[in-house]
Amino acid sequence: MKVKFFANLRNITGVKEIEVEGVENVRLLLKKLVEIYGKAFREAVFDDGKIRRFYKILHNGHDIDFEQGLETKLKSDDVIAIFPPAGGG
Repeated sequence: MKVKFFANLRNITGVKEIEVEGVENVRLLLKKLVEIYGKAFREAVFDDGKIRRFYKILHNGHDIDFEQGLETKLKSDDVIAIFPPAGGG
């Protein structure tokens, strides 16, 4: 599946997107991304083991909060987009 990164996650990962295979749900995908990108990614995305507030994860354009959350099943042709909170004013 394709994973797209936005804002500060692009700085942490050094890429706009990657291909990841062999994960069956969003929870395992995030675990795999922590394995790939390490502590900086984990600290950016997680707070006390939970996804940081205001982060949005889209599965084929749909917010996982309206699917099965972290248990949302994934297929090889899916697209996941991870959006950190955006500032502005």
